[in-house]
Amino acid sequence: MHDAAERLNGLIVDLDEQALSLEFEARLADSSALAFRVAYSVLRHQQDAEDVAQEAFARAFRRFRSLRDRDRFRAWLVRITWRLALDSRRGGRRRAAREDTAASEPVHAATAEADVLARERSARLWAAIDALPRKLRVAIVLSAIEGHGVRDVAALLAIPEGTVKSRLFDARKRLQELLR
Repeated sequence: MHDAAERLNGLIVDLDEQALSLEFEARLADSSALAFRVAYSVLRHQQDAEDVAQEAFARAFRRFRSLRDRDRFRAWLVRITWRLALDSRRGGRRRAAREDTAASEPVHAATAEADVLARERSARLWAAIDALPRKLRVAIVLSAIEGHGVRDVAALLAIPEGTVKSRLFDARKRLQELLR
């Protein structure tokens, strides 16, 4: 009798794990591109962003059981990804290798000037974004760069819409000052 109860308990646990895995996969299918875009907005390097997104998926899967409000999965995944991307950027593990390979690549004369100007403009903008306080930076990246509306940003960050509007206003104002 005791063996039958253990086998039945094992079946229930297996079914619960399968249902949890299926639910995670369904939620991840809706949010996988979002994680990459958030990581890319911080790191601005495709391979690093892919690595961070993968790590975020792995951490989210390991901790999915403890997520109380499953409807907040996207916001939770964004926070995990954002923190991992910041940690990765601080580490700067591959930065020197990327700079060395970029310096050795041949450049065509016709597009070289336009590329240089675009890179300088982009670098200046990202330097200004990086100079913003964290709260303003997250709001402006999610809204202006990722293309999320105020309501979506509020949901992703778990803050009121009015706060998002205020942060976006402050971020734009500071960016305007920094880029002058």
